[in-house]
Amino acid sequence: MPAVPRVDPKNALLTDPQVPEDKRFCSTCGKPVGRSKGDRPGRPEGFCPHDGTRYSFTPKLTPGTVVAGQYEVQGCLAHGGLGWIYLATDLNVDNRWVVLKGLLDSGDAHAMAAAVAERRFLAQVSHPNIVTIHNFVQHPDEDGTPVGYIVMEYVGGSSLKQLMDDRRRPDRTLDPMPVPRAIAYMLEMLPALGYLHANGLAYCDFKPENVIQYERQLKLIDLGAVIRFDDLTSDVFGTKGYQAPEIGAEGVVDNGPSVASDVHTVGRTLAVLALGMPPTRRGVPTPIPDPGEHPVLARHESFHRLLLRATDPDPLRRFESADEMADQLGGVLREVLATDRAEGVDDGSGDRGPVPPAVSTVFGPPRGTFAPGLLTGPGLGADDSAGPDSAGPDSADPDTADPDTAAPDTGIPGRPDPAQVAALLPVPLVDRDDPGAGLLTASAPSTPADVERVLAAAPKASRALQLALVRAHLEASDPAAATQTLDALAAEDADDWRLDWFRGVTALVEGRVDAACTAFDTVYSTLPGEAAPKLALAAASECAGHDEAAGRYYALVARPDPGVADAAFGLARVRVRAGDRSGALEALDAVPEASSAFVVAQLAAVEVMLSGRFGVRPGEEELRSAAARVEDLRLDEATGERVRTLLFEQAVQLAPNGAGGDALLRCPWDERSLRLALETSLRASARLASDPAHRVVLVDRANAVRPRTWV
Repeated sequence: MPAVPRVDPKNALLTDPQVPEDKRFCSTCGKPVGRSKGDRPGRPEGFCPHDGTRYSFTPKLTPGTVVAGQYEVQGCLAHGGLGWIYLATDLNVDNRWVVLKGLLDSGDAHAMAAAVAERRFLAQVSHPNIVTIHNFVQHPDEDGTPVGYIVMEYVGGSSLKQLMDDRRRPDRTLDPMPVPRAIAYMLEMLPALGYLHANGLAYCDFKPENVIQYERQLKLIDLGAVIRFDDLTSDVFGTKGYQAPEIGAEGVVDNGPSVASDVHTVGRTLAVLALGMPPTRRGVPTPIPDPGEHPVLARHESFHRLLLRATDPDPLRRFESADEMADQLGGVLREVLATDRAEGVDDGSGDRGPVPPAVSTVFGPPRGTFAPGLLTGPGLGADDSAGPDSAGPDSADPDTADPDTAAPDTGIPGRPDPAQVAALLPVPLVDRDDPGAGLLTASAPSTPADVERVLAAAPKASRALQLALVRAHLEASDPAAATQTLDALAAEDADDWRLDWFRGVTALVEGRVDAACTAFDTVYSTLPGEAAPKLALAAASECAGHDEAAGRYYALVARPDPGVADAAFGLARVRVRAGDRSGALEALDAVPEASSAFVVAQLAAVEVMLSGRFGVRPGEEELRSAAARVEDLRLDEATGERVRTLLFEQAVQLAPNGAGGDALLRCPWDERSLRLALETSLRASARLASDPAHRVVLVDRANAVRPRTWV
């Protein structure tokens, strides 16, 4: 994020500190007070015309006042819902700058109680992203009534609200912050909220006004609304447009502050920053727009899903902790950065390099690559023992193998086998706090009978063991038993996302691909920053024939982590079916050289380049480019000969009679030399073939392509 310069404290003082009339309300009845009548301005002090309660909105401390014999007031910095904020110097500590926060209306009993509560909580708080509290002092009001003031560090910078206000367009609408920057702000602040939660405290009033950036650091300020989770009597303060809907709602059992209510405020703040939307319209919270209504959400589906979960009206459906939200938000940030950089969008970071990979804390790694050879059939990746019915280019019928008429495979790429996908998808990690986690690690049961024995011996009920039983049933090809176990678990806790995950896997095993799509879509909405649900949803969508959705989700996985081979291969397959040769090659070329799938991806790219599926016959340029790809690859002998066969078949069709052009794979560019090279490769492949019938096919093909000679 760009640095924000520190603000000179004296330059931050208000020259005419006043509370705007539209923010003056009676502390008792909540009705407007101190408002203008005609040309006469409203009074900042007086009595409520509705119930007679005294009100005062004037600062109680003037420049030069020394509070508690230690803090000399310099003036007012700002005002808020709970109090004036004064700038002062600490006469006892090298005249350091400090901030005094007092009450907005000293006659407000609720505000006074909030200040006392703030003093109690702040004495316990110590976090680098939370403003430091130095002291709590009292100073008599003009009528002698003692008023409390919190003494805290001076944080010179700009609030996120000020940074947003600086982005106002001439028509007064807000230009949204770049999504990565808005996410970065929340990722910096979520640990501070998590710290408060760990100490039994709810922040309650998280919003852009309460986060200050100075240089490249952030501070959470104004802890006046902090309350203990177990405090059921104190008033709860918040801001409309950010506060969770259940707070104080009638008929809601748990209508007090919670981790979930703080998560809601973070989600709303993130939406305001990244979407440029006002928190309220006509006094009603502005809803999160649909993707069709906002370009940011149309481009970043995972970000939209994260906002929806964080601000879900049902607190039980929100993120369970600040840490969980931060974990998912970090995954969404990587995805947003990768998308922006792939599309040439300025993300505000100044970085255009690849997004570094990350290790999931929720899922294990993929257990294999479920469909690497489906682009144009087994082809170059075919096993050398494949029979004559193999779909590779070296298995054509000998009667049609003459290079004058033969062409590369032009078939549509196959689709993954749902059961194979189910067997190789990542598996949710075992919760280390589960009572059965140690038993699973120690015994490593694999069959349903093994898991049931461990379950019977377990001293406590364990969801990890029950989910292990589901896995064992699936690996034993018994989806009915897996479903029965899942139904029993759902009766205990239906909100566990792992149940949806395994229902999706079960549906794949049974071939119910549309049901699998539904289940994985639910997991994706629950864990929008994880790659595994998107990979599973992409594969299930491809199995179901929904190529548009499959391509979108494969891309969401492949862009931030090109090393996920199935995402690259799946994206390439979808693009081949759509006739997008360059897009398919781009997907395959993104697989990094360090990946174990790099060679397979390059061989698949060769097949794509030489495929006749795209409406035009590959030319010499494509052939030579394909040859350049494989020259530096380290291939086993059988694969190397298959590659040479494919390339020489194409070359024989393209080479003119007589000499001409540069050599191809060290073979002169003339028809006779290329036919001899093709014959040599076919005979070498025949010697390496383990299947006798396939060996005969290769020898017949070699005989058919050999040029006529006297010997």
